[in-house]
Amino acid sequence: MLAIALQSGSNGNSIYVEADGARLIFDAGISGKRAEQRLAACGRDIRDVNAVILSHDHADHVSCAGIYQRKFGLPIFATAKTLRAAGRYALGPIEDVRHFKAGKSLAFGSVTVETVRTAHDGADGVVFVVDDGRSRLGILTDLGHVFGGLKEVVESLDAVLVESNYDPDMLESGPYPDFLKRRIRGPGGHISNIEAAELLAAAAGKRMKWACLAHLSEQNNRPELALRTHRRILGDKLFLTVAGRYAATGPMEV
Repeated sequence: MLAIALQSGSNGNSIYVEADGARLIFDAGISGKRAEQRLAACGRDIRDVNAVILSHDHADHVSCAGIYQRKFGLPIFATAKTLRAAGRYALGPIEDVRHFKAGKSLAFGSVTVETVRTAHDGADGVVFVVDDGRSRLGILTDLGHVFGGLKEVVESLDAVLVESNYDPDMLESGPYPDFLKRRIRGPGGHISNIEAAELLAAAAGKRMKWACLAHLSEQNNRPELALRTHRRILGDKLFLTVAGRYAATGPMEV
């Protein structure tokens, strides 16, 4: 199994996963042209993708879903509530939509995609675990907070792309208005570097091989700060990298 973070951040999110013949894109928050080019640079053709699976309805995850379907002929998988809420972004006609229920699993040949409900303030948000029968990869961003059962999910993984959105001190002293600060650190917002590192701590040194820190805030975080915080809490138990805001990261093998 391998993963390529095509882009990660509030300016757009899209992650490619290849496992046992299945080629999947999670979220469509970057342009079709950009996704196509970044996959091509890794020797992949976007038209070979089997499915685009949407996590929730926020623009940085869904805004280009219509393009992926119309231009490349890719089926869009989403919950009914997510797709309905995403309609406010004028996605255009999408002919091939396949609904799933949050909390249920999807099958692509021998590969299973487990969906896990989140506390994030989307309409019907989920995160994902890709299981090919040998390895388990988590795609865990836009979590809201460290909700019940999440630690157990993390402990079951061989690798993870996990949100490490903000540094609490940078958020507190930064330029965001108070209502937005409250939303980010509230139960429906994002998790901090500290929370992400503590979430990984139970899995570090066990079956997990690596973690890619994702969805870093441009205003309230820095890659080097996120890594330093994780290293302080995790030590050298886990290989860490950071998903790029303006470029692809990977391929990362599991």
